[in-house]
This record gives sequence, structure tokens and C-alpha cells, in this order.
Amino acid sequence: MAAHENVQQVLDWSVAEVGIPGIVAEVKDGDRTWFGTAGVADIETGSPRVPGEYFHAGSSGKAFTSATLLALEAEAGLSLDDTVNAHLPGVLDVNGYDGDKITIKHLLSNTSGLFATGLAPEVSQRYATRSGFDRHRFDTFSTEELLRVAVSQSPVGAPGERFEYANGGFYIAGAIIEKVTGNSYADEVDRRVVQPLGLTHTRVRPTTETGYPSPHPRGYSHQFLKDGADPAAVTPENWESLMEEPGLPPLDVTELNSSLGYAAGNVVSTTTDMIRFFNAMTTGSLLPPAQHRQMWTTVSTEGGYWMPYARYGLGMFEFDEQATGGRTLRGVGGSFWGSYFFAVGTPDGRHTVAVHTNTEWKSWDPMFKVIEAEFGVSIGA
Repeated sequence: MAAHENVQQVLDWSVAEVGIPGIVAEVKDGDRTWFGTAGVADIETGSPRVPGEYFHAGSSGKAFTSATLLALEAEAGLSLDDTVNAHLPGVLDVNGYDGDKITIKHLLSNTSGLFATGLAPEVSQRYATRSGFDRHRFDTFSTEELLRVAVSQSPVGAPGERFEYANGGFYIAGAIIEKVTGNSYADEVDRRVVQPLGLTHTRVRPTTETGYPSPHPRGYSHQFLKDGADPAAVTPENWESLMEEPGLPPLDVTELNSSLGYAAGNVVSTTTDMIRFFNAMTTGSLLPPAQHRQMWTTVSTEGGYWMPYARYGLGMFEFDEQATGGRTLRGVGGSFWGSYFFAVGTPDGRHTVAVHTNTEWKSWDPMFKVIEAEFGVSIGA
């Protein structure tokens, strides 16, 4: 369709200039849909990317966690204003944290004061380099291990004081879901989000699974530190300078254990299913009005080492209207080894674009260029 020629040009540019192996975009605009691709699903065979591919949706899984807890709140089984200690006594009462002051809402909005979980030595020392990743790609993390990692470093602020993107908060949120319901996190997400929305190609990835259903692209990564770099020296300010040099061939990371994602992001899906999920979250068709308002009560991400020009809700984001010229655009997205996904659209669910690359994000440029091409909005301009 000529209407999406500009998006196709961005896809082609992303492969030719940014170095993304393969990229797809699916657009839903009213009753019309469009699907475009560039690059390859497999570098060795040259096979193209195709509709219906399964992929790891990265931190988009945070929105599934938030939706599940909001659904539980709607049943009056808990409140997002409950403290962590009300459900998991003592889990947060270490290293300067206070489980009587940190609420579920703090966890879901990344305002709990928890540190950036990926900087924990227990994580970074395993996966920081190519050789380390290869040794540990099939390691399995238990929920208990993840909860310990979440509080293994000191707080970065008081509860509610500031935004700091922390997977650990969602680990704790997932454990609260399991404690309150007596069921697994995966079962509750399926029961309260996946099944009601008819997401037939979406599920929380089992900890025993290391591959993907067909069809799927191969995943490729450059997300490693230089040889000899000390993971303990990495900070949110300096990490980019410590990344390995450009020009190295990517590492095929398709087969791996993704239990590290847990409730912070371990959902496998497709672009079509993710558009359906996103539209339900942005329009309020799944959750009651009170819970829908909570999901979209946003906080500033300034200073939180996250995406620029955005405000964060509960697992989802909204672009600052000062950066969009007054246009309201909402989104969900995330990155994992060998995978990057985002969906952005209008609050009425009428117009949405979903994009997946079979490598991690390399810059915000492809995302912002797709948004400009599809919506005519130049973010931050």
C-alpha cells in the first residue's frame, strides 16, 4: 500500500544503515492492515521474515504483569496501594529497603527506589561478555533467586521519589501474584489476560523452553561488553562506552533460557497478538475504568536512564505531548537478547504500528522514524 511507503523506507534504512539483520512492521489503521519487512530472518540461509513469526517481547511482559494485578484488584482481592510486606513479609527488608513503605504501585511504575537490576553482579558477570553468555545461556533462575537479586544492591531513592527502570520490582510483583492466587504467574497471566483477549499465539515462556515455535526469526546480539571490561564498573552513565567495538559479527542467541525475564518480561507473542493486546490496554476494553485510569496515571522518566520524551504508566508508556506537538501516542515495548519489539498507537485503538527486530535496539532512531512515517509526528523535534 502506497500509504505505508514511508514506513517501508524506514525498514529498509534500518537494515542498510543501522545494521539490523531483519525487521518487520504491522500496521492496523481502522479496518485496514499492512505488513512490511526488510532484511532476513536467518543470516546464514537468507530466508526472509514473514507474517506470524513468534518472538520474545522483552519488557512488554511488564504490561501483562500490570494488567494481571489490576484485574486482581478489580476483584477486591488486593489493592495496588498494598505494601509489599502485606503479601511478602520481609522480602524487601534488606539493604536499606522498607517493605512497609514500598507499594505494589511503586513496583509497577518503577518508582520503588529499587536499583537497576541488570547491574547486579549476579546477572552482569554471567552475561556481560560473549564467552560468559555462551557459558550461561541455559542457566535457569528460580523465583527465589530473582527476589534476592532484586534487593542485592542499595536503594537509589525513597519510594515514590523518582523513576528508575528496575526489573526487580516486577519480579516481586510476579511473586505477589503467585502468593495471592496460589497459582503460577504464567497461569494467572493466561487466565486474566491471554484468554480473555483471545491471544492465541501468546504465552509466558516456560522455564524449560529454550527455543520458539515456527515460524520464528533467528536472534542476533551485539549486546556485550568489551573483552576485559569489568561488569562491576558498569553504571547507567558509562555502560555505552564499555560496549564491544562495532564491526564484530553478531552472536546467534536464538536458543537460550529466558527465566531471567520472569514477570519483568518473558512473554512470547506475534505482532498481530501484540497489537490486539496493546489496543485492549490503551482503550480500556479489558480492565474496569478505575483500573484503566491507574494503568495510565503516568510518571516522568527524566533522569531514569530510559527512553527519552516518555512518561511511564504501569508497564506501558505515553509520549510527552510536548515532544509530539500535542498528539497523544501510547506504547509498549522491550528488548531481550536477540529481540526488540515496540507497539505505538492512538488511545482509541484505531491506529497502531507494531515493529520487531531480530536484534536488540541499537538506538531510538528506528522507533522514532517509524512513528514519524506512520503518524506524522516527529518525537522531540
